[in-house]
Amino acid sequence: MSTASIFIQLLYEFCKTGLFAVGGGMATVPFLKDIARNYPWFTETELLDMIAISESTPGPIGVNMATYAGFRAGGPLGALCSTLALIAPSIIIILIVSRMMRQFQENRLVKHAFYCLRPASAGLIVGAMASIYHETLFHPGAASLAEWLNLPALALFAAFLAAVIKFKKLHPVVFIALGAVCGIIFQL
Repeated sequence: MSTASIFIQLLYEFCKTGLFAVGGGMATVPFLKDIARNYPWFTETELLDMIAISESTPGPIGVNMATYAGFRAGGPLGALCSTLALIAPSIIIILIVSRMMRQFQENRLVKHAFYCLRPASAGLIVGAMASIYHETLFHPGAASLAEWLNLPALALFAAFLAAVIKFKKLHPVVFIALGAVCGIIFQL
């Protein structure tokens, strides 16, 4: 495949993701999973690893993944291409909306359009979250129920959830550190 066609694919896929993934970083996950299935730029396992890293580093998941995929597919220029493709639709939409917002701020149709975007964003985020939980807590190709459940991960998830409920005043860094230690110990 030619370099030009790789850049065109990167532009198309990440521009599409940037345009339709409304609602933050987790809303990009379904689009990124689709890219992982259709292109050799990254695997679904690498996507899950990047989500874990992205939750503890600055920068949204989509930008981190676009940069990573672009770099793997086309080097530094590919990284720049895919990252710009991801953020360009949002920047363009924000510029257009900000100029028009003053004029149409009280318009009933505009208010309704923004109101309708909320459930779509929530749906994308819930779908991404369910997918991540499914992939980390279960092994779908397993022969038995005991193999199907990732028991250490499920037990850690339950313990972590109980700790969050009981000690919700602890700093989030404590929970991130505990999660990292558990992941290292249990090789999750």
